Amino acid sequence: MKFKITLTLFSTALLLFSTKLDACTRVVYKGPDNTIITARSMDWKDEIDANIWIFPRGLERFGNVGNNSVKWTSKYGSVITSAWDIATTDGINEKGLVANVLWLVESQYSKFDPKGSKPGITIAAWAQYVLDNYATVKEAVEDLKKEKFVIVSDYIPGTKKFTTLHLSISDASGDNAIFEYVNGQLKIHHDPSYTVMTNSPIFEQQLSINEYWKGIPGTIMLPGTNRAADRFVRASYYINAIPQTNDTHLSIASVFSVIRNASVPLGISSESEPNISSTRWRSVSDHKNLVYYFETTKTPNTFWVDLKKIDFSNKANTKKLSVSKNETYSGETSFLFSTTKPFTFVGI
Repeated sequence: MKFKITLTLFSTALLLFSTKLDACTRVVYKGPDNTIITARSMDWKDEIDANIWIFPRGLERFGNVGNNSVKWTSKYGSVITSAWDIATTDGINEKGLVANVLWLVESQYSKFDPKGSKPGITIAAWAQYVLDNYATVKEAVEDLKKEKFVIVSDYIPGTKKFTTLHLSISDASGDNAIFEYVNGQLKIHHDPSYTVMTNSPIFEQQLSINEYWKGIPGTIMLPGTNRAADRFVRASYYINAIPQTNDTHLSIASVFSVIRNASVPLGISSESEPNISSTRWRSVSDHKNLVYYFETTKTPNTFWVDLKKIDFSNKANTKKLSVSKNETYSGETSFLFSTTKPFTFVGI
């Protein structure tokens, strides 16, 4: 009886804590023989136009926050998924580094002075900056902790929703890091064990919630709602419960099953909780074999892009594969991309 009362009180607290959340989930699988796979779901209340892009090395980039913007040249080629062709939300580079941005309502970024000594970068390019510049999580952490630039956010165009994101990165060694801005301060959580991330609360509180559920066997009970805290617990349990295998077909299928389990069914909405959002698409990145898998919830097939078949050289073209019109693809699709001018990251 005492256990039931404690569990009820704890569940009630989670319900109250998770009332106003946007939904996304990210999880990392670690199998034998350096099998590392990162999966994420993109959940959003409305349709979110997504396209897949191939970016070569040598692209000249601009932080797009005015004259005092970060400038850089892409060191590594990447395959990424865009949102409305104004932001990079997800992707993998040719060195096997994966970057994912998820919603975090608690985010508060440092103040940006357009005339100050520290340059800025639009939040729309945050993930792309990482993919362009780093090969490993350790390398990214060591450089980004110096805070050589300021993340500059703004309202999503055409909405009253201010963009608040946190960033996760993972690499081919299985290392992981989470970057969050809390009360204007950069918080970096760097540890290979940080294999799951959802939305609110901030990451250290997500870990605390999951620690509680570790004491309750997942075969007996798991939290089943669409809220971020519950998805974190389910993803944490299942990513360690699926088979440990170096069979690529089985491991990819198993990881897809985990990220689907943590997804929100299409069409789900709630007047009392308007920010619980349907899953729009899912990606799975195979760090070892350099393959980027993708599926939308409105098409019947999963398809993939083999980075080993792509020309990422400085003289190569930027290319795009449209998925924003519910196009259906099957199998390996690198040959279906069309040469397209790079999109411009939305700025201020």
